[in-house]
Amino acid sequence: MAAAEAEAKKNNWDMVIAILDSGGNVVLLQRLDDTQLGSLEVARQKAYSAVAFRRPTKAFQDRLAAAAAALQLLKLEGASPLDGGVPIVVNGKIIGGIGVSGGTGEQDAQVAKAGADALK
Repeated sequence: MAAAEAEAKKNNWDMVIAILDSGGNVVLLQRLDDTQLGSLEVARQKAYSAVAFRRPTKAFQDRLAAAAAALQLLKLEGASPLDGGVPIVVNGKIIGGIGVSGGTGEQDAQVAKAGADALK
């Protein structure tokens, strides 16, 4: 959490950061000052998607952008197609997920990656 929050603050980005355990349960949730309330649930959903499907949410976003046939993903319960959700991997095992919301997809992903990479 500290690394993700530091990355957001360094760039003056108002964001919500959600960290979930491997069972999809919220462990930490931080809403930086002035971040929109809607980002609370979006960040949680991104983190859940990263844990449940064992991949960054950008994988779903990219599939939707690439082909209309991927529209089926929009009905896939729990699969957020928004960049900014990243699995937390330690020693090759997924131990949780981090989701960030409040900026652009690229900004959210940058902050999520900073948080996940702090455990490497």
